Amino acid sequence: MKNDSPKIIALLLAGGYGLRMQSRRPKQFIETDGESILLHTMKAFERHPLVGEIWVVCSPEWANYVEHQAHIGHISKFRHTIKSGKTSHESLINGIQGLETAGTGQDCIIMVHESVRPFISHEIISNNILTCIQKGNAVTALFSHESYLRTEDGKTSQGYVSRESLMRAQTPITFRMADLTTIAERAKDKGITDSQSLFTLVNEIGWAPLHIVEGNMLNYKITLPMDVEIYNRMRTINYD
Repeated sequence: MKNDSPKIIALLLAGGYGLRMQSRRPKQFIETDGESILLHTMKAFERHPLVGEIWVVCSPEWANYVEHQAHIGHISKFRHTIKSGKTSHESLINGIQGLETAGTGQDCIIMVHESVRPFISHEIISNNILTCIQKGNAVTALFSHESYLRTEDGKTSQGYVSRESLMRAQTPITFRMADLTTIAERAKDKGITDSQSLFTLVNEIGWAPLHIVEGNMLNYKITLPMDVEIYNRMRTINYD
């Protein structure tokens, strides 16, 4: 990229408690051989030559741990932690405001990524950056090869939804800093306080279009104990 290209920042969301994991520690901090899932994710962005900085949104009680993980993992692009909120929505807004407070330029490109997607590829990062530069934003998504059914009670099916018109949203979701600031302001004006993610938030405020970057199955979200087992089996393989 040219020298006058915008700075690229990875904003990693690591404020969740992972209640479904049934673990004593949040899922993003579960360790294998002394390295956390978060560190694995940080390494993916550390390796990418276009990423300039890495910031982590986390609970203050885990801030020293995050800094230590960045140190032992030689994450030279790690800058600081930002205090998370009580909900994922609050953590996202705190992350945006934290970057503002730190003086992040409005033209900077911010890749908002869930820290529990450690197998994000070099290609997905590159395509998010390029698409945001060219089209203004990027949302990572994946077509499904399976069928979708409708259910009201989780026990019986009342029909199906055509998979040709559906994609599964992943992360990163990428915007320029100026747009993230506007998104946060619009959410406040509309009284939105509990949106599940940046993807759902931009849809709730009517931000369109969103430009799709193709994800992949390996960029999965670690949520349940079985996901950690899969992670441990995959983590030693280079998938880039």
